[in-house]
Amino acid sequence: MTDKKPGDDGRGAAPFGLGRNASNYGDPAFALYLRRSFAKSMGYSQAMLDKPVVGIADTASDYNNCHRTIPELIEAVKRGVLAAGGLPLSFPTISICEPSLSPCSMHYRNLMALDTEAMLANQPMDAAVLVGGCDKTVPAQLMAAISSGTPSVMLVVGPMLAQAFEGERLSACTDCRRYWARYRAGEVSDEKIATLEGKLATTAGTCGVMGTASTMACLAATLGFMPLDAASAPAVHADRLRIAEEAGAQAVRLIHKPVAPLSLMTQGNLDNAVRVLLSLGGSTNAIVHLAAIAGRAGLDLDLKRLDALSETTPVLVDLKPTGEGYMEDFHSAGGMRALLWELRDLLDLTTKDLDGVSLADRIGDGTHFVDRRIIRARGAPVSPVGGLVALFGSLAPDGAILKRSAATPALFETEARCLVFDGLKDLSDRIDDPDLDVTAQDILVLKGAGPRSPAGMPEAGYLPIPKKLARQGVKDMVRMSDCRMSGTAFGTIVLHIAPEASVGGPLQFVQTGDRIRLSVKNRSLDLLVDEAELAKRRAAWAPAPAPKRGWDKLVHDQVTQAPLGADLAFLRAEP
Repeated sequence: MTDKKPGDDGRGAAPFGLGRNASNYGDPAFALYLRRSFAKSMGYSQAMLDKPVVGIADTASDYNNCHRTIPELIEAVKRGVLAAGGLPLSFPTISICEPSLSPCSMHYRNLMALDTEAMLANQPMDAAVLVGGCDKTVPAQLMAAISSGTPSVMLVVGPMLAQAFEGERLSACTDCRRYWARYRAGEVSDEKIATLEGKLATTAGTCGVMGTASTMACLAATLGFMPLDAASAPAVHADRLRIAEEAGAQAVRLIHKPVAPLSLMTQGNLDNAVRVLLSLGGSTNAIVHLAAIAGRAGLDLDLKRLDALSETTPVLVDLKPTGEGYMEDFHSAGGMRALLWELRDLLDLTTKDLDGVSLADRIGDGTHFVDRRIIRARGAPVSPVGGLVALFGSLAPDGAILKRSAATPALFETEARCLVFDGLKDLSDRIDDPDLDVTAQDILVLKGAGPRSPAGMPEAGYLPIPKKLARQGVKDMVRMSDCRMSGTAFGTIVLHIAPEASVGGPLQFVQTGDRIRLSVKNRSLDLLVDEAELAKRRAAWAPAPAPKRGWDKLVHDQVTQAPLGADLAFLRAEP
C-alpha cells in the first residue's frame, strides 16, 4: 500500500506517494485501489508504486523554442529521482513563450500559475521539480509553488549560446532589436536582415543576454530554489543535464526533510533578490515578477525601498543589454557565486536554500575563479549605482520604472512636449507616417497597454524610433508607457506607469502637445497640465466595456497594477 510515510509502522501515518490526494468516490480505500490499478496499467511494479513520488512539471511545447531541451532534461531529472529512491512522474502544464502568444505572454502568466498550483496541490506527489525557462514561466512556477505549499525545486533550461557572424557574436534578443533598429533606419538591407533572422538564435535555450529569462534564473537561485550554478549553465552544456539530475535528487531529499516554498520568502531573501537584480543590470520585468512572487508570500516589493537599495548597489555584470557579454561568458566568469561574493556585505547571509544551507556557505570562501572582464570588482563597477530606479509624480502616483543602466544619461533630465499614441494600433498606424509631427526632443507616450487593458501589458514599451527620425540618425528618445519592455531591450524608457490608463490613471488623460517632466535625479515623473483641464478630461472619459467571458473577464475583474505584480487579487496571500 502507498498510503503511509516511508519507514513508518503504519499507525497514524500521513499519506505519501500515490496515497496523497485521493480522488473522492466516498470510499478512500477504493480510490487508492483504483489509482494503483490504473498505475499498474502503465507497467509499474508494486515496488515502484510503494516509493515516494516526485512530480515533474513539463512545459515542453512545439510552440516554445526555448524549451526544446526539456524532454532530455526530464530524463535526467528522472535518473536523479530513481537513484535517490523516489518515483518520478511528469505531468504537463501550460507553456508560455514570448513570441508565440496573443496578445502577449504576460497575459497568461497568472493562468499558468493557477494551472501549475492546481496540479501541484491536487495530484499525488511529495515534492516537485519545476522545469521552465522562458521568462514568464519561472515566476509562474514559483508563484504556484508558494501558493500550493508543495516542496519544489526549480530547474531552468538555461541560456542559448552566442553565434559568430561576420566578425561579431550574436544572440537573441538584444542583437535582434539592435539590427531591427538599424534596418528601420535604412542601414541594413532586406537581404541582410533575412540572413540575420537565421543567425540570432541558433541553439536551444532562452535569450543569451541578461534578459528576463536569465534575470529570473539568477533570482530563483538567489532565493534558494536551485543551486547557484544552475542559473547560468548554457542549455546545451553537459552541466545542464547534471544539474537536472541533481534537481531530481534534491527533490527526494525534500521528501525526507520537507521545506515549504513559503519559508524561503523572507524579507531578507527578497532584499537579496532585489540587490542581485540591480547588480546584474537585470530586466525591468523582474520587478513585476518579484512583486507577484512576494505577494503570494504576503510580502510587498516596495518601489521606494527598491530605489533606496539601487543607490547603494553597483552594477557589476558586464552583459548585454547593459554591457557587452553574453550569459555563457557570465557562467565561465564565475557566475552567481562570484557575483554574490562581491555583494556579500550588502546581503542577508543567514537566508537558507532548500537544503537548509545558508547563503554564506553557498557563496563559499572567495577562492573561486572570477573573470573581471565580465564580473567586476566593487572598486571598478560597470556603474556605481543600481541599474533600475523608481519614479513617482503626478503622472505616476503609484510609481513607474526606468532602467538607467541601459538608457542615455543625457536624457535623464527632460521636460518636453509629448506625442501620444492611444493603444498599439494607433502606434503601428502612425509611428512611421512621414508626416508625423515629431522631433527628437519630443517624448513618445503609449497608453492603454497596461495589465487590465486588452493588450495585456505587452513588451511594447520599447516604442520604435519614428522611421523619419531613425533615418536621420536618432538612436534614442524618451519613451513612456503603462506596459513593459523586454529585458533584452535598451533606451531611455519609462515603464509600468501606475495606475495604468485603462483604470483611469493620470496616463489616460495625457494628450499630444502636453508637457511632461522626467527627472531621474529627483525620481519624478510629472504631467504639466493644470488640474482644471484634467478635471474636464476626466469628466469626458468612460472606461471600455469589460470582456464578457473567459480568462479575459477574470483578468479584467481581478488583475492588480504593476507595483503589486499584476497578479490576480484573489490569488495574493492575506496580509
